[in-house]
Amino acid sequence: MDYKPLITLLAIVNPLAIVPFFIHYTQGFSAEQRRRTIAISSFSAFVVIAVSALAGLHILDFFGISLASFQVGGGMLLLTSALNMLNAQPAEAKPASHELEDGAEKAAMGASIAVVPLTIPLLTGPATMSTVVIYAEKAKTFWQLSTLVGYGVVIGLATALCFALAQPIARVLGKTGINVMTRLMGLILAALAVEVMSDGLMKLFPALGR
Repeated sequence: MDYKPLITLLAIVNPLAIVPFFIHYTQGFSAEQRRRTIAISSFSAFVVIAVSALAGLHILDFFGISLASFQVGGGMLLLTSALNMLNAQPAEAKPASHELEDGAEKAAMGASIAVVPLTIPLLTGPATMSTVVIYAEKAKTFWQLSTLVGYGVVIGLATALCFALAQPIARVLGKTGINVMTRLMGLILAALAVEVMSDGLMKLFPALGR
């Protein structure tokens, strides 16, 4: 069995590195809301990998979308998240008028955060999708393709484990430590977003590299 796709995906997705973002986006959530967010985010990561493996090439061809366009769009989403982390007030510092009082509204917000931006593009962005599509294209048998989908299950479980440990990490760091880490990660994310967008733009417009 070839474990190279799994190792590559774990290195790209790297759910441990997304823990600071999970802490940031779920500030003020109850334990139940965090568990729901973890479940949805983990399952969504699996779905993205499975869909990319089974139908990625067909979807891109159907819509006439290139992987380079994926990179530019994903980079823009990353940059938006980075700017929010650098400039916006922490969630617990928002005025009461902006807080969601209704339980259903809070649950919907948690589900939304779990999918965007935690799963897409932070966990499974253009790099992950393109990697899965490339390995799917190399798969010659049904077993190889099924194994690639199974690796998505492993990624989902790894994501759930890392996010479940987020609260112990938060208790160790404290509020000030989380705020400092959030802004530092926002700066790093902004740089990553520029790299992703520039790579996509270079592919779309080769003249830019001359």
